[in-house]
Amino acid sequence: MKKLVLMAVAIVAVSFASCGNKAADAAKATADSIRIADSIAAVEAAALEAEQAAADTTATDSVAVEVTETVAE
Repeated sequence: MKKLVLMAVAIVAVSFASCGNKAADAAKATADSIRIADSIAAVEAAALEAEQAAADTTATDSVAVEVTETVAE
């Protein structure tokens, strides 16, 4: 009988030990998700800036070519 009681106590102790850190794990997972989302947003913003800079450079080059062609004529 003592062995059954000790076994039940051991099972309960292991159950509590395995479920005890769910709140801490949830907070860590939320922080990781926020950090990853911020990183993705930063990369997307940098890509958009690069596209806009390339578009601005292309527009400036086109104007320079038109001015050069007009002057050459």
